[in-house]
Amino acid sequence: MSNPLRIGTRGSPLALAQAHQTRARLAAAHAALAAPDAIEIVVIKTTGDRIQDRTLMEAGGKGLFTKEIEEALTAGSIDLAVHSMKDVPTWLPDGLEIRCLLPREDPRDAFFSEIAGHLDDLPEGAVVGTASLRRQAQVLSRRPDLKVVPIRGNVETRLRKLAAGEVDATMLALAGLRRLDMTDRITAVLETDIMLPAVAQGAIGIETRAGDDYTNGLLVALNCEETFIRVAAERALLAALDGSCRTPIAALAQLDGTGALTLEALVADPAGSRVLRTDRSGSASDAEALGRDAGEELKSLMPPDFFVP
Repeated sequence: MSNPLRIGTRGSPLALAQAHQTRARLAAAHAALAAPDAIEIVVIKTTGDRIQDRTLMEAGGKGLFTKEIEEALTAGSIDLAVHSMKDVPTWLPDGLEIRCLLPREDPRDAFFSEIAGHLDDLPEGAVVGTASLRRQAQVLSRRPDLKVVPIRGNVETRLRKLAAGEVDATMLALAGLRRLDMTDRITAVLETDIMLPAVAQGAIGIETRAGDDYTNGLLVALNCEETFIRVAAERALLAALDGSCRTPIAALAQLDGTGALTLEALVADPAGSRVLRTDRSGSASDAEALGRDAGEELKSLMPPDFFVP
């Protein structure tokens, strides 16, 4: 290679950790990429990183974390983009695709508090900070006596706000904490029957140009087929629901050793007063069909005013 392979990423500590993991896997899989200067990490500031004074829903959607990176990819300024898959919009820009997913981390949510050991132990009226409508809806469904307020920023910023007493509790994705080696600060891990994860939470996706055969060829060795199947089911559900960060949607697909796939999913109103759930089971080869069917069922059950505050 006469030029380095360029990886585009956000500049947050977690995004950089994921980009460096991708670089390490590429270098391990391909001798030509093992040299220190064979792969370059290009930091791109996104609109989502710049906006810190309001929620993503108010700002326009989770695509704000990928827009500028995808523009650079389309323009050829970078060769591939590394994303947290839960931040990737349901539909990709024309000419871009995600063929490669790294092995998925634990998709559960972690709970943090200095006054309680678990969400169920928080005193009545305690304040929970989260910018996620999915978490908000599930918290209020389980504990309608709690108050939920928006909180933005990276992991350290949110934990500083917790320590300062701005909120009594907050939640973060366990996967990111593992990648940042910060699991020692977790108060409790929330099981999925309490807090169903976001679609594709814990998965790292690598986005490329559809016609870039060279880069796509390099990524074949990195793709985790199990993760790809699970995420395909969850994102098919999201597509059927036309979901975004404006919609409290949660889903988790799991594979057993025999190739059987199970999918749990829910959609809720932001206040958590109405929660619709469904599940599916079938073959891994039917992942997208199972997700689409589950999403269509949930959509059929939603009244027209479901998301009206």
